[in-house]
Amino acid sequence: MLRESDWPLDPLVEGVRQDSLGELERTLLALHREYETGDAVRRQACRRAVIVAKDHARFRRNEKQEMILWMLTWLENPSLFPLWLRLRKDKLQTELE
Repeated sequence: MLRESDWPLDPLVEGVRQDSLGELERTLLALHREYETGDAVRRQACRRAVIVAKDHARFRRNEKQEMILWMLTWLENPSLFPLWLRLRKDKLQTELE
């Protein structure tokens, strides 16, 4: 209910949204900003949020495969995630054409 209120939420409260790739992108980038500017505790909380979301996505592996890749990439190197994401989206767009 809180998520649907359109009230701005702290990225760690909102977590990783997996409703669509657009929502996944938005929330992973928000967590990336928190990770880059946060202290060690905040960084660990960001990682934990992405790990939990990745684990939940694995239960629906076929439909969430792309989302799992995005989360694993974020976990492997949060600093490079925005660049990787842009390249990945370009590749996906090319495959659809």
